Amino acid sequence: MATRAGKLTTADVVRRNLHKKTFDARSLAFEAALILMLLLSLAILITLLADVARTGLEVLSERGTDFVQTGLSPIASRAGVFQGIVGSFLMMAFVGLIAFPMGIGAAVYLEEYATDNRLTRIIDVNIRNLAGVPSVVYGILGLAVFVEALGGATGGRSIISGGLTLAILVLPIVIITSAEALRAVPSSIREAGFGVGATRWEVVRSHVLPSAAPGILTGTILALSRALGETAPLLLVGAVTGFFTSGDQTLVEQLRGDFVSLPTIIFSWARQPDTDFQALTSAAIIVLLVVILLANAAAIILRNRYERKW
Repeated sequence: MATRAGKLTTADVVRRNLHKKTFDARSLAFEAALILMLLLSLAILITLLADVARTGLEVLSERGTDFVQTGLSPIASRAGVFQGIVGSFLMMAFVGLIAFPMGIGAAVYLEEYATDNRLTRIIDVNIRNLAGVPSVVYGILGLAVFVEALGGATGGRSIISGGLTLAILVLPIVIITSAEALRAVPSSIREAGFGVGATRWEVVRSHVLPSAAPGILTGTILALSRALGETAPLLLVGAVTGFFTSGDQTLVEQLRGDFVSLPTIIFSWARQPDTDFQALTSAAIIVLLVVILLANAAAIILRNRYERKW
């Protein structure tokens, strides 16, 4: 709509530019490059999954649930991943009990209580840098601290050491994702709570945390999924890469004894020259992918259940 002076309004100019069909070679080339990268990434992923499924599904169809119910064995036809599943879930329990409360608590303090000064900014930068440190470095840390220095309490090369190492590994990720979820809560929510006389803790407990719960839950479950797939730190803190039997052990003896996980089993079987173990490797990868996908599905369900629109 034109003004009285015959000039177009700002809205008319924007509307005309949005609907104007012009040929922009650079924009089209950039869009084509993005689509090409997407298709290339999907092609690589599909190729890897197809190669794993081709041999892994055959093993799972032949052995059925026996593959996930039996332990390690030097005989390929008898080998299973039960010990790896147990070891992985025990270490995930350490991650859930240590990394999640500490990470969420640290995020709440940094976002809701800490003042914006130089020290806080330095801490925030270091946390973000720690999230990008290679996992093998955390394995070296776990070897030096939990295996060597605290070996008397952890049992040395044990599930406890592995679980603590994975908890330290994902702790920066939990802090970052939780802090971002808290930062996304509108300031008006906090101001409304303070306006009716609520204390800072009451505002955080009753208003901020419930609204940030979907993002926090998603971040923690995704951090758990990353911990499930880690191999290098566990190898450094003593995960068994051969064959062993746990026998009849109490829970404490299992926590302080030799251990394996699904990723370390995959690593061990992939090095075997026997072609039967190569097929078992693909089957174990499928089991690991199913576990990780279930964890991601849990994140989506929890996020949708507790999501609130402000």
